[in-house]
Amino acid sequence: MRTDNLFQSNTGPTHGSISRKLAWLYALSASAMLFFTSGFLYWVLITTLEQEDEHFLRSRLGILETILREQPGDTQVLEREITEENIAFAGSQHLTHSRILDESGRTLHESRGMKQEIPTSAFPSPETRPPKAKRWRSDTNKTYWLIATWAEDNSLSGSRRQIQVALDETEEELLITRYEYYLFDILLVGILVSVIIGILITQRSMRPLADITGAAERITASQLHERLNSAPWPRELALLTRALDSMLARLEDSFNRLSQFSADLAHELRTPLNNLRGEAEVALSKPREAHEYREILASSLEEYDRMSRMLDSLLFLARADSEQAVIALSLINVRTEIEKIIVFYEAVSTEKSIRVLCEGDATTKVDPDLFQRAISNLLANALYHTPDGGSIIFSIDSSQERGTGIICRDSGIGIAQEHLPKIFDRFYRINPSRNGEAEGAGLGLAIVKSIIGLHGGNITVQSVIGEGTAVRLFFPA
Repeated sequence: MRTDNLFQSNTGPTHGSISRKLAWLYALSASAMLFFTSGFLYWVLITTLEQEDEHFLRSRLGILETILREQPGDTQVLEREITEENIAFAGSQHLTHSRILDESGRTLHESRGMKQEIPTSAFPSPETRPPKAKRWRSDTNKTYWLIATWAEDNSLSGSRRQIQVALDETEEELLITRYEYYLFDILLVGILVSVIIGILITQRSMRPLADITGAAERITASQLHERLNSAPWPRELALLTRALDSMLARLEDSFNRLSQFSADLAHELRTPLNNLRGEAEVALSKPREAHEYREILASSLEEYDRMSRMLDSLLFLARADSEQAVIALSLINVRTEIEKIIVFYEAVSTEKSIRVLCEGDATTKVDPDLFQRAISNLLANALYHTPDGGSIIFSIDSSQERGTGIICRDSGIGIAQEHLPKIFDRFYRINPSRNGEAEGAGLGLAIVKSIIGLHGGNITVQSVIGEGTAVRLFFPA
């Protein structure tokens, strides 16, 4: 399976293939190591050979100096040493030529054939201390290492002899040339092998991405329950699959909520629409008096008002969920605002003989309109679920440095534990069989939660059947 086109968008610009980049990077790094290793080995070989050759030349100089110093009058020993040196080294790469000159530059002794091959002027200066060797190529295209020095001749008082030694490096140079060819071939093959291995390793390493892509492409709106982290992915991709699974979980939850919201919205709108249609059909079934038409229009107006409130609530929730939602914060007195809401619902609480109190005091920065709406929805919900003669108490906690807490406790019927996680969902009602207007559409607590979310706070609820419910709002400082 090719991985070059993984995760490439069909509509946006691409930035190259990851696998191709990794393959080239691997090949470049391997090639760089090959170049470095080969260059180092080549340098070691050349340096070692030069050191050995120079050491060999110095050894030859030392032997000839010893003969001139210890056996100054025995020219036969010196002649034999110079004449037979190539015989001693025959068959090896160390073929040497030696020459002895007097102070005037006249040749006294030299190896056979040296005069035609290497002139005396080709040698470096014998004055250098210690003597230095130099490379020289002859007219016959042979390469030599040349060295020269002065030696004392004890047979003549105060006289000196110049010793010249040449080392034939032609075979050694051919050896180095062959080594360079082999080294070049090895480098070329190594680079090609590195590219091939890099491509194979990269494709094998990138194969899990292709598997993830295939698994992600199989997930549709009807299969959002599937997850990617079921397979043993490599460690580097485990975080990616977990993040994708988290995203799928959020998408599944949002999709389920949207589906449920659409179904609930259709159900909630169907009731008033059916009422309006039924009343219109009844009104048109036969001629009626004017007061009957007024009654029908009044009933229809109530249904219109109910639908309007529902749509306003839905519009508010949609705006609250938007990332562009902005609230205007200002400093308020929490107790004063709550008491205003209590006064607004005083008629309802008096009719049901429910005692509504507010305890504590605090100031905090909130959006005043949204704050009043949250408290109003909370109190209306508590009044609906609290029996006659009960009580509702708002407790303000300003002792926390992180913000202000408000607890609304009622002595109502309570909420079963299985309903507590869902009571803030839109259109959720504990008893869906009751569709009376007084019960509302199940959006009040959802609006309260959205308002708290806009302020960056949180909302929690505790309830006991038959004893009542406590809802805690927290507004951060």
